[in-house]
Amino acid sequence: MAFLLLVMLTYFSTALASAADSSEIRSSCWASGDLSEDVVAIARQESRWSCGTREFSIDAERVLLRFDITPDNALPRYLLSRRSALETVHLLAIDKEGAVRQTSVPAATLPSSLAGGYFKASLPEVTRETAHVVVAIDLPSHRMTLEGAYLAPTDPAGGTVDMRFLLVLAGLAGMLVMPLIFNAAFYRALRESFVLWHSALTLSLLMTVLVSSGLSVVLFDPPAMTLSWMTTLIFGMTVGSGAMFTHSFIEPGLMHPLLRRLLPYCAVWAICLSVFHAAFPFVARPMQASAYTAAFAPILGIFILSMIDSLRRGSRAARFQAIGYTPIIVVGLVRLVTGVVPWLHSTDAMFLFYVGCACEVLFTTLGVAERFVTMKRERDRARNEAELLERLSETDALTGLFNRRAIERQFEQLRGEGFAALAVIDLDHFKAINDVNGHGVGDEVLKAVGSALQASPDVRAYRLGGEEFMLLLRGDDAEAQAELRRQAIPAIVAHAVSGLGRPVTASMGVTNIFGSEGFAALYERADKLLYEAKSAGRNRTRSAIKATPVLESFPNDQAMIA
Repeated sequence: MAFLLLVMLTYFSTALASAADSSEIRSSCWASGDLSEDVVAIARQESRWSCGTREFSIDAERVLLRFDITPDNALPRYLLSRRSALETVHLLAIDKEGAVRQTSVPAATLPSSLAGGYFKASLPEVTRETAHVVVAIDLPSHRMTLEGAYLAPTDPAGGTVDMRFLLVLAGLAGMLVMPLIFNAAFYRALRESFVLWHSALTLSLLMTVLVSSGLSVVLFDPPAMTLSWMTTLIFGMTVGSGAMFTHSFIEPGLMHPLLRRLLPYCAVWAICLSVFHAAFPFVARPMQASAYTAAFAPILGIFILSMIDSLRRGSRAARFQAIGYTPIIVVGLVRLVTGVVPWLHSTDAMFLFYVGCACEVLFTTLGVAERFVTMKRERDRARNEAELLERLSETDALTGLFNRRAIERQFEQLRGEGFAALAVIDLDHFKAINDVNGHGVGDEVLKAVGSALQASPDVRAYRLGGEEFMLLLRGDDAEAQAELRRQAIPAIVAHAVSGLGRPVTASMGVTNIFGSEGFAALYERADKLLYEAKSAGRNRTRSAIKATPVLESFPNDQAMIA
């Protein structure tokens, strides 16, 4: 899609240039004067005119352009020129016998042309008797307004080719909307600042396409001077958001710290420059436009150095950004050189800018998506490792059961899920097993007990330490479930560990959970019941649960243990 847009942009730009060249009338001479002088008087003084050169100067308060009308020319109806701040446009049609028809248009009422970036002004009546059209511009703020001025019989963007070009630009604007949708989804899943800055950059590029082309005229038709200061502000936003996107997008450690610290200052500097230039275009007017353009040189230099340094350090993000930004960087260089060097005609390289927008959509969006996938993969890996470490920290290494830390963390949640009984189980005479058979055999016994106390959806099993275990249970048969597992211990241990010489039994205390009591109080009550079972002769249960169903009513658990 982006490649198709590039091809279509190239085709229509060439077609538009060919069509424009056939009907345009460019100025042949220029003159200058003060606002206090009469425009007609200046126009009639032949000695004031400089012909054969297009090296215009805006040092004077008023600059005049003369357009010669020949029999070969189609009679012009409009003056068109590049938008920039000015005060008034005076238009004179001078006939061969000296008759003058004059009109003046204040800057605030100048309409925008469908030709992107241009204003238009209707000429006084031009006939075959007209020898010259003189245009006087009061307080021009940029040489482009003089260099780009020409006469045309129609608004040049009204033809079929022009409208098709606007449709291509509308397609480009639509492409710029897509990253905004993707970024909204990315940010919900991965709340990284570079996603927001990429959205700000894309939005500013979208706004630039709208205000610098005829799309704004078709959709809103704002005055030319409104679009002029909007273009200036949006340019600052574009540079600022681009700098901040680079600052946050390049991976940590893959850009020199000094360059990364400078980028936010570049963003602030760009926005301040644009705000000042838009708000005070006539302050130091003859040099402000050039100074404004030159002031972006450090930003461009820092950005290029940042890209080179990040690429040298192996940044994957910088690869996408460097490819996507190359046309826009070239646009910046063209504007900088032609805007500062006096003998070069200023150009904003809009066609290349549109190409840069398409590249930005394609490559930086791919870069954001790739970075998103990489960061998500890293976060998922870190989350899995953290969960694994947490499980390991809450798991008894010998038996595989949860440990005391796990029950203390899980207790409130499990109580909320309906677990309402707790049993504490202790092996009888376990010290004797270690003394007679050794600790290795004792460990095997503990493993077998862990198997006997196997968990189910309604039973959670824990090893508290040494030969002490615990069950957390739910359901009306909680006591029976606990007793079933206690009674299974001798058989399962005997089957798993040979040569013990006597059965391994266990004593148990089991109790209900009352209300919102904490784990410590519950455990203390169950432990007292366990002590009573031990004191009564071991291998038995003491329960604080009133009703206990018979074991035969639980065939599934018996079969499981058997």
